[in-house]
Amino acid sequence: MENEDFSGLKAYLAEKRALVDEALTGYLPEPKGPAANLLRAMKYSLFAGGKRLRPILCIAAAEAVGGSDRDVLPVACALEMIHTYSLIHDDLPVMDDDELRRGKPTSHKVFGEAIALLAGDGLLTEAFRLMSLPELTEHVPPLLLLEVIRLIAGAAGYGGMVGGQVVDIEQEGREVDIPVVQFIHTHKTAALIAASVGAGALLGGGNKEERTALTDFGEKIGLAFQISDDILDIEGDSEAMGKRTGADAEKGKITYPSVVGLTRSKEIQSALVQSAVDRLGGFDHRADPLREIARYIIERKK
Repeated sequence: MENEDFSGLKAYLAEKRALVDEALTGYLPEPKGPAANLLRAMKYSLFAGGKRLRPILCIAAAEAVGGSDRDVLPVACALEMIHTYSLIHDDLPVMDDDELRRGKPTSHKVFGEAIALLAGDGLLTEAFRLMSLPELTEHVPPLLLLEVIRLIAGAAGYGGMVGGQVVDIEQEGREVDIPVVQFIHTHKTAALIAASVGAGALLGGGNKEERTALTDFGEKIGLAFQISDDILDIEGDSEAMGKRTGADAEKGKITYPSVVGLTRSKEIQSALVQSAVDRLGGFDHRADPLREIARYIIERKK
């Protein structure tokens, strides 16, 4: 029988995902003109069936401090563009060389490596244009918007996602200790998730204490989410996940199970989720979606 909380969460996720998808559709023009193929490639990956976790976390964090989804929608969509760009580049032959993503051929398999690379570049650049469009952010104080953009840029760049990816590549096939795998996961995955929550808290009008608690929450569930990916690559169903499993071990990827084992990885993940939920102790029912998202990380199948 389905858990009632998770049933409610499923409806919440579906509602917010539809909101994000509608906004993304409006933000990107229809492919026309000489560069139409680039836009096709950008939209192909952007609408390939993602969970929209980062934009939804941004929205949920804003709601937790009394804001609304409309307050954060452009920034939430920009976060999804940044995430999608990173997936396109991760799948390239020069990186992970993956042929499937979410059950569909990866971008470079459909459009070729050059267009896929440029589609990722296009989404990354468009994300920052979107966050700075006056007609979309006219209700956000300029200094606050600047802080949000700085937060997201830091999480996406060499001090966050890109830096984590570099260490991930350089350490493939090597024996490492837990601080190295923690560095990779906290930078490659958790940084942008934490920034998504932090941006929502800022845009929703959260005070300093609330923003600190929510950012800590984001960091913990971001790491737990990546550990979940590590575990699913071993125990998950490839059909449900839309990509083949066992790839991490084949490529000598640095993962929590490869360093501390599967059992210990699950213990660490569980502790992170509980600690994340505990950080929401000062919030009322408006933070319930965040609580349920944290718990669902352990239960998810893809």
